[in-house]
Amino acid sequence: MEKTLDFWFEFASPYSYPAAMRVAQLAEQVSVTVRWRVFLLGAVFQKYGWQTTPDKIFPAKGDYMWRDLPRICNSLNLPYQHPSVFPRNGMLAARICALYANEPWLPDFVRSIYQANFAEDQDISSLNLITSLLEKLGLSSAEILAAANTDAAKQALKDQTQHALSTNVFGAPFMMVGDEPFWGNDRLEQAIYFAANGKLPSNITMS
Repeated sequence: MEKTLDFWFEFASPYSYPAAMRVAQLAEQVSVTVRWRVFLLGAVFQKYGWQTTPDKIFPAKGDYMWRDLPRICNSLNLPYQHPSVFPRNGMLAARICALYANEPWLPDFVRSIYQANFAEDQDISSLNLITSLLEKLGLSSAEILAAANTDAAKQALKDQTQHALSTNVFGAPFMMVGDEPFWGNDRLEQAIYFAANGKLPSNITMS
C-alpha cells in the first residue's frame, strides 16, 4: 500500500514556507509520497465570515507570527526576509500549481515561489518573476503561463479549493493522511511519521 501525504498549502501563508521547504526531503527519508495540493485561504475565510486575514482580525496573533517565523527559519537554517508587502497575490502561481499538480517539477516551483516571497522579498504576482522562475527550472514559460490563464486552470484551482473545504481543511499548511488531519508547520514531522507507520509515535496519544 502506497504511503501518501496530502500537503495543502497557500502562497500567502507564512507558516507554509518552512513546511514547504522541507516536506519533500523528510517524506523521502521514510518512503512517503507527497501530493502537493494548493488552495485559496480566502475561501476558508469567507466560509467562516472573516472579511480579512486572521493576523489583522487578531493583531496580537499577527505580531506573534512575525516574531515566531524568523525564529523557526533560523532553527531550520532557512533564509528569511520579512515581506515588505503582505499578503502578496499568489493567484497566478496557484493556478500553475493546480493545473500541473502531478508534474515532477512542481515541488521545485513551489519552493522557488516561497523563497522569492519569504527569503528574498520579491513580488510573486510579477509575471516577469514567475517567467524567470519557470525558465530557471528549464521549462517553457510561455506554454505554462498561457495554460495558467485558461478557464481550465481557473476551474482546477476552484475545484481544488472546494475539495479542501469539503475535507475541512481550515488553514495552511495542512496535512492529510487518509482521513487523519494535521495542521501547522509544527505538526509536519508527526504527519509524516503517521503516513509512514500508520500510527503516531508511542509517546503521543490521540484524544
